Amino acid sequence: MTRVRKPAVAGYFYEADREALIERIRWSIGHELGPRTESLNPEGARALGAIAPHAGYVYSGPVAAWAYAALKGYGKPDTVVVVGPNHYGVGAPVAIMKSGVWETPLGALEIDEEVAEFLLSEYRSLEDDFYAFSKEHSVEVHMPFIRYFFGDVKIVPVALWRQTPSTAKELGAALAKMISSFGKKIYIIASSDLNHYEHHEVTAKKDELAISKIVEGDVDGFFDVVSRYDISACGIGPIGALMKAASTLGFRAKLLRHATSGDTSGYMDETVGYASVLFYA
Repeated sequence: MTRVRKPAVAGYFYEADREALIERIRWSIGHELGPRTESLNPEGARALGAIAPHAGYVYSGPVAAWAYAALKGYGKPDTVVVVGPNHYGVGAPVAIMKSGVWETPLGALEIDEEVAEFLLSEYRSLEDDFYAFSKEHSVEVHMPFIRYFFGDVKIVPVALWRQTPSTAKELGAALAKMISSFGKKIYIIASSDLNHYEHHEVTAKKDELAISKIVEGDVDGFFDVVSRYDISACGIGPIGALMKAASTLGFRAKLLRHATSGDTSGYMDETVGYASVLFYA
């Protein structure tokens, strides 16, 4: 029997109605903080993936749209691997869903079983755990963007409750080997918001410290500044994994857009930081 992961946050983080969701994504693209186009001119010849936020679309949608518009400029992928944090501590510490489909208001996305099995074989800490994704929004909120920008492509969902530097590096090494081993075009999305619930100016400054290390490609430096300056980014493991894969394969990083929820909502006292960062060669 096919495993079906139904939306858990449709109607909450994004619209549950198909047409309303399409309008919300188009609003995100056209927003003053958005890319203003559905496809950006590519930087270099190839893209590995991007860091993108996972908050409610009214807050982070314009920033997230940058990542997808940039990746679309490199062409439609065969598969998108989405690595997100496990906010709820539910299920396996390092989880993957190796088969089934994810439903979205824009249509279902099938899991790439071949790629999922490869990652399971390369990184033995990964466990096939449907339950780990049952209510996790960090992976889900990317599915409508993937469906809108790329259409009927395959996906591989990964959720990290354990977000240590060693976990990030080991997963990143497996992701790099995955990219090298398959002839198909695969993009990796590292799902993360940045600093949480501080004044806009504090969040912006903390975010900039983390972003500087991401753009430099300094994985150890990234984890160091997050710890030293108490930067409450929720997806440090996914970010670290993508950075490790990029450094292994020779990809560089470029900041596309950085903003906070204060920029979209106007409420500056308790903000969450968002960034889209492209990895390309």
